[in-house]
Amino acid sequence: MTFQTYTLFVLSVIMISFGPVENRLNLLQLQNDIDKLKADFNSSHSDVADGGPIFTERLSSWTERNEKRIILSQIISMYLKMLENTDRSKAHVRNISEELHTLKESLSDGSKKMEDLKDLTKLQMSDLKIQRKAVNELFSVLQKLGDISSSQKRKRSQCQRLCKC
Repeated sequence: MTFQTYTLFVLSVIMISFGPVENRLNLLQLQNDIDKLKADFNSSHSDVADGGPIFTERLSSWTERNEKRIILSQIISMYLKMLENTDRSKAHVRNISEELHTLKESLSDGSKKMEDLKDLTKLQMSDLKIQRKAVNELFSVLQKLGDISSSQKRKRSQCQRLCKC
């Protein structure tokens, strides 16, 4: 898949998944800009196909709406970071960047959640103070996990009662 295909796919997923706010984005209008960006990056080069897709495979395992917001906000951030190093005097680069910024704003809660996940990976679990705090929070973390688990069981049993298969 080419850069253009990735971009169109990601933007399409955002539009389909998140409704009216993202529907302001016009993929057909952006297609010409993406074609120009594709030429800028020489994305028809033979090495583009090496190693498979970058984003699309990761998106397939994120199924829930809120989960998708998390991964999509991170993907949009990566596109924006990539475009920071391109020639901003080109209209097509500016147009794509503006659309991505708009999408990023609409996914801001996903960005916050992604930051929370990153912060968790940075915790030094070998630090005694961190360990003490973690132990103090263990029971309430397990309670929240129990609440989630029982809520899922309730939903499944309600669905089974309603379904007359």
